[in-house]
Amino acid sequence: MMELVFLAVLFMLMVGALGSGFPVAFSLPGSAILTIGLAALCGWLFAGDIDAYFTQGGPVQWLSAGVTNFRSLYWDVERDTLIAIPLFVFMGIMLQRSRIAEDLLVTMAQLFGPIPGGLGISVVFVGALLAATTGIVGATVIAMGLISLPAMLRHKYSHSLAAGTVCASGTLGQIIPPSIVLIILADQLSGAGDIANGIRFVEYKFSTGQSSMPSEYDVTPASAGDMFMGALIPGLILVALYMGYILIAALIRPHIAPPVPYEGEFDRQFAKRVFLALVPPLVLIFAVLGSIIAGIATVNQAGAIGAIGATIMAGYRLTEGQKNSYVPAILAVVSFVGIVAILSLYDLNIKRITSVDEVIGLVLAGIATTVLLIGVVWSGWRTFKIENTMHGVMVETAKTTSMVFIILIGAAMLTSAFRAFGGEELVRNFLGSLPGGFWAQFIVVMAVIFLLGFFLDFIEIAVVVVPIIAPILLADPSANITAVWLGVMIGINIQTSFLTPPFGFALFYLRGVASKVVSTIEIYKGAVPFILLQLVGLAIAGYYPSLVNYLPNRIHLTSETAPPPMNPQLQECLEEYVFAYYDSEGETLLAGVSRAKGLDVSYLPTSEQKFLLAGFEAVIGVPMLVDDVIAAQNNLDVYIPDYRPLHRQVRRVEARGRRTNKRLEELERKIRNWSVEYDGPEAGKIKLESEFEILSEQRENLLSQVPATWKGARDGFLERSKALKKARLRYRQTVDAAYVNVVRLQGLITDADPLAALDKEIASLTQIVQDSSVKAAIAAIKAAEKKLGTVAGSSKIKSKLSKARRALKKKTPKMDKVLNYLSQGLALFQAEVAWRSRAKTELLGDLQVYDDLLKKSIGLRLQRYMTTEQAQYVAVCHSHHKDVSLNF
Repeated sequence: MMELVFLAVLFMLMVGALGSGFPVAFSLPGSAILTIGLAALCGWLFAGDIDAYFTQGGPVQWLSAGVTNFRSLYWDVERDTLIAIPLFVFMGIMLQRSRIAEDLLVTMAQLFGPIPGGLGISVVFVGALLAATTGIVGATVIAMGLISLPAMLRHKYSHSLAAGTVCASGTLGQIIPPSIVLIILADQLSGAGDIANGIRFVEYKFSTGQSSMPSEYDVTPASAGDMFMGALIPGLILVALYMGYILIAALIRPHIAPPVPYEGEFDRQFAKRVFLALVPPLVLIFAVLGSIIAGIATVNQAGAIGAIGATIMAGYRLTEGQKNSYVPAILAVVSFVGIVAILSLYDLNIKRITSVDEVIGLVLAGIATTVLLIGVVWSGWRTFKIENTMHGVMVETAKTTSMVFIILIGAAMLTSAFRAFGGEELVRNFLGSLPGGFWAQFIVVMAVIFLLGFFLDFIEIAVVVVPIIAPILLADPSANITAVWLGVMIGINIQTSFLTPPFGFALFYLRGVASKVVSTIEIYKGAVPFILLQLVGLAIAGYYPSLVNYLPNRIHLTSETAPPPMNPQLQECLEEYVFAYYDSEGETLLAGVSRAKGLDVSYLPTSEQKFLLAGFEAVIGVPMLVDDVIAAQNNLDVYIPDYRPLHRQVRRVEARGRRTNKRLEELERKIRNWSVEYDGPEAGKIKLESEFEILSEQRENLLSQVPATWKGARDGFLERSKALKKARLRYRQTVDAAYVNVVRLQGLITDADPLAALDKEIASLTQIVQDSSVKAAIAAIKAAEKKLGTVAGSSKIKSKLSKARRALKKKTPKMDKVLNYLSQGLALFQAEVAWRSRAKTELLGDLQVYDDLLKKSIGLRLQRYMTTEQAQYVAVCHSHHKDVSLNF
């Protein structure tokens, strides 16, 4: 097929352009445009149709897709993830230019030096801190290569170990947040997640015939904040692996990493240096990552915090030793603490100022904000005037950001061309044909990314490979992986690209600043153990997905925007929690129901008594419903092991059959319209007809591979799944009904005083109707109705008043009918006030105790938020990937 030829042309043009040193930003879109143009020209020359050599659409459509991608990067207001890139780049370059890294390296080397491998461990430690503040590999490697490498060589460290430590520590900025790579991956995975959801929906519709897919089968998306939190623990694991390797190597072979005694004294002056070198970067890390974790700031806002914090740090570092060096920083810190304190004491809303205290709070907040701005502007002025630092940082930030965005645009056009020639379908078919299912596909993809790291930069891999393979992996319901986990796994894998020869950039950076006594071969040798450690870290994160998924889940579930417990995606995990609660606290629950049943409710309306007593009986019957759910789940679990292999076999056959049908439809269209569209020689049509017959025969052979036992096995699975679904639904409806009656009754009783406050107004309506005009009477009744509308459970009273008002509106109102309705309304009102007032005194406290008893179990689904304990349990439960493929 000619599409494959042009796919090969696209690949060769890209490789040739990159290999010749042509800029990446122009190699990617240039290859795409040239290949699309060439395919259109060949189609016009040899087939009479410019669309002939595209799997779908034509050159205009695919070039337009590239323009659409360009617009989505810059004009789509929903796609704001990339705004964080220049902010974090600015933060990193500002810290690097202000020599914060130098202070850290020297001080930490003195602190860790006396232990075996201490200098190497200090380099890793500083690399981790710089990763969490600058995130710029080149700057970090160069700084450590200029400062730490000579010190390590001077103290007889092995050349390869020293070089490998510096290079590997510098690459931590790619996985420890905030990281530009993670932001780019989040951006790419957001689109991939949408495509994967589309693929899943098509699969679900084909297998079930249903036109809508339950939300619990959706792909879990990934924001930049999720990526940051997901990468944090794996990044720290890599730091621990590096430190552990250096320490063990130093203990086993002391001569390659000897301890370095500190020549000075560990006195107060030394402690001060450690404090000033270590605390400011830690505060900045806490401010940036802590604001995201606490839900105070988005990633973009955290980037702005980091940029301002870096400017303040640079302001005092550039004037070190001068008078008033720390004044702007002190002003900023004190004013910030003051703002936090003011916010905790006052409800500051300029639109709702109602008291003198709030005015005082607003004035104090204005003063604190002004002082903060003075500190920031003062620090910014210092960076502008001293060594032209601000100008250099802004220029470098603009260059780096422009490079990233231009590469993103070029990669978007390249991806469009790849899809135009059926490359995505080719990759999907190849991965789908691999034996071993999802994990075979995943390992192959990870291996390809690892090998590409030998030749391509991390941005090129992230923006070219990820959009192609991510939708395929995310769409697979057998693994049901999260986008966060996939992104972090790719991020760790991409990290190796900085260390793998021949084009590992960290190796080049170090080679440029390292002494000639360290050979290039020694640098390469030193990187190898750390590459293996990165692969070990990749394997750990892959085997324990909860290391990646837990933190984003927990932050999401404990935030102010957390989904309510009623959310369908939370139900199974919540029920695991609740069922365990029943096992441990079931007796306490039943004892509470027994106490509640003994309450005197005889004065309540009959309907309320009935609802309340029905709720008590429902709670008593919950253990039986739970047993039904567990029995249905066990019945399904026993059936699945024998059914799953058959299901996978049949779905694989059906997938191949769908691909064959798609090709047959395309061939049928070409044959039917041959003379009209193509006007080619008859031999071409005969060739298509021959291919059609062969594929038709293959389709029949495929259908014959479906075992005769399939229908019965599928029916058995659906029957058991339906039974489980019914058991869960019965349980959920019962507990909701049992709890909602308690909540509703509490609401009625709580509104006893607001209802009683309307006594005079309701009682006076009869007199108003008799003495006033019709218009005035209608207005009085309407006002009473409006007030009743704010009181829970007053609809019956309100209904009587409404009927009276409507009767008054008639041309010749019957006053006796109007007065009768008002009398009935007043009687209902007095009865309601009587029982609610008594219940408030005698029953409300006991109902609240009963409510508190049910909140953690029976009433959990109807709460607004989960408790921290519940959210932690669900976060752990959701951190593990669950196979949902049998539902497809």
